[in-house]
Amino acid sequence: MAQYRVGRLEQEIQREVTDILLKRVRDPRVEGVTVTGVEVTGDLQEATIYYSILSDKASSAEKTAQGLKKATGLIQSELGSRLSIYKTPELFFEQDKSVQYGSRIDELLNDLHHQDHA
Repeated sequence: MAQYRVGRLEQEIQREVTDILLKRVRDPRVEGVTVTGVEVTGDLQEATIYYSILSDKASSAEKTAQGLKKATGLIQSELGSRLSIYKTPELFFEQDKSVQYGSRIDELLNDLHHQDHA
């Protein structure tokens, strides 16, 4: 039963945080952030929100991280009023590197493909 609740809560948090980022957070540093997943601890005290950005520049990643850190309070309080749970988990944002990794692999494969035909 608890496992089901955690999974449902993760989906709900992902949906709501995506919505909050789109409609409530006015920070240009977090534009274009995609929430790729959420992991909630078993005791529901903490939620790690995984996100990706389109740019693979370190400076962009840094700015996005700062923007999300600044917006965490707003996101958390907004989430608290939207979720029907007793205590809103503490939020942590972590960049999901797998999306970038996948793009990089595609890039390398394309390069190889073009070299074969050259």
